[in-house]
Amino acid sequence: MTFLSVNVNKIATLRNARGEDTPNVVQVALDCERFGADGITVHPRPDERHITRQDVYDLAEVVTTEFNIEGYPNQRFLDLVSEVKPAQATLVPDPPGVLTSNAGWDTKENQPFLKEIADDLRSKNIRSSIFVDTNLENIEYAAKCGVDRIELYTGHFAKDFKTNTEESIKEYIAAAKLANELGLGINAGHDLDLNNLKFFKQNIEGLLEVSIGHALISDALYFVLENTIQMYKRLLV
Repeated sequence: MTFLSVNVNKIATLRNARGEDTPNVVQVALDCERFGADGITVHPRPDERHITRQDVYDLAEVVTTEFNIEGYPNQRFLDLVSEVKPAQATLVPDPPGVLTSNAGWDTKENQPFLKEIADDLRSKNIRSSIFVDTNLENIEYAAKCGVDRIELYTGHFAKDFKTNTEESIKEYIAAAKLANELGLGINAGHDLDLNNLKFFKQNIEGLLEVSIGHALISDALYFVLENTIQMYKRLLV
């Protein structure tokens, strides 16, 4: 069984559009857990355009499944993670103004930086995960950085899946094979949805967790949140 972590950033985006507290991010996260989600993911950005720092504190008080905080590991982010102590911290190489995470780390170039952070997180009993593409050298150096897991950026897979399904997965199969050999846990995220998730899951050995936000929240507009979460969960069995 692969865990489904629901990213609630889009709920915060909708709330912030009115500057009030509807929809309530904490309540939606609790509902996601009640409806079967295995975890809650947030990605607070410096401009707080969706998840705010206060949201992170509020969610940390009530989330009982796995709490995953994503972000670029500047000092402000690392201080927040150290205070909150989530189950997992996912490190992404986003510059501050980027719209969404759309690339993985150059782990060879950033090895000393990432290793220091991974060691620090481990000392605080926080599982570390880093966003990577399918470049095998980046996966090799991810292991040398000492992180617990990688999160495969699946944007390319999702795009290619629509036109060449069999080709779309090949590099991901090779990447997962190497990660498993190196003892790295495997997460995945970005543009996974009801159309492509089952195929991805069936082909990636050792897939531990997927983080899905935009597609899942969008589907909930049509199918209702409780039913949508169960639809995604059934694809991960």
